[in-house]
Amino acid sequence: MNNRKIRVALTHGDTNGIGYELIFKTFAAPEMLELCTPIIYGSPKIAAYHRKALDIQANFSIINTADEVCDGRINLMTCFDDEVKVELGTPTEESGQAAVRALDRAMTDYREGVYDVLVAAPMSADGIKFGNLTFDSLENYLQTCLGEGKQTTTLYLNDFMHVAMVADDKPLKAAMENITLENIVHKAAILYLTLKRDLRVANPRIAVLGLNPKADGVEEQEIIRPAVAKLSDAGMCAFGPYAAETFFGSNDYDAFDGILAMYHDQAMLPFKTLSLEEGVSAIANLPIVCTKTNYTPMFEVAGQGVINENPLRQAVYLAIDIYRNRFNYDEPMKNPLPKLYHERREDRGKGRFNAPKRQMKGEQQASQPKKDEK
Repeated sequence: MNNRKIRVALTHGDTNGIGYELIFKTFAAPEMLELCTPIIYGSPKIAAYHRKALDIQANFSIINTADEVCDGRINLMTCFDDEVKVELGTPTEESGQAAVRALDRAMTDYREGVYDVLVAAPMSADGIKFGNLTFDSLENYLQTCLGEGKQTTTLYLNDFMHVAMVADDKPLKAAMENITLENIVHKAAILYLTLKRDLRVANPRIAVLGLNPKADGVEEQEIIRPAVAKLSDAGMCAFGPYAAETFFGSNDYDAFDGILAMYHDQAMLPFKTLSLEEGVSAIANLPIVCTKTNYTPMFEVAGQGVINENPLRQAVYLAIDIYRNRFNYDEPMKNPLPKLYHERREDRGKGRFNAPKRQMKGEQQASQPKKDEK
């Protein structure tokens, strides 16, 4: 890790939504510029439009290359400079494409090492369209761009719990098809490593929720319980399955570092009910550190200046924490100390702790045969 400030890339999201409002309000606090160097991936013209519409003070420096990034100020990387019509509060194909263009430039710059972490402003739920390709989520887009064949999952965080899902945010019918022993084990393993590496939980305790109301159905007996047993055999502290109603209703989640739910609503209903704010999320199992708020573009209030920016601020804090935690976790693994000797299996028990014991004087005399003995 070098000595410069951590560089935080912020993609502007859907340009008819709340992205610029979140970003401008977050970095209006001077201490944020002391903590990190923000680089907004967006459009100077669209940024200026939002600043005027919101009637807020937001000073930014327009840059075109990485060499122009400067600490102590908000840098706005020009991803495109053509005219894009802004219709605050109305989702359009043009505003969605503007979000994708910012993401695409951010991916290019990440590969070149321009910034350290990525924080994504809200995008439309209609998916990400790039050329002839359509991605159903930011997670799917990043997995395709940077996943290196690995599967991602989203970790949702608030003051009370860390939650991941086996079926992510798939529709309920499709979610049922994804609840297999292999998927449960794989998602739990990602959750376990994310808690250890990204959040520095030494020995994470993971609760696995059941699928049926009382967690006593066929799926629990044939799929979920064997998955939990397999995780335990692999050395992970996994427990369950738990009935969701009892688990959340009795505050059992306080005893665990992570929760693996089966499907979206099973996790998100109690998560949002218990959250003081929207909470934040991190996209796990990727080389890039990427966090985001749980906001949608919230077109219904875009441009009104009423959005609470704290979730984006927390997303920035989380991204920086994960970046530092990964460094501290990975650094000792790079050059492990070499063994000073090679211990063969058959030599076990012949080490320095098994040297011949020093005999007492009387014992030594007793052990020597007498001269006249035959």
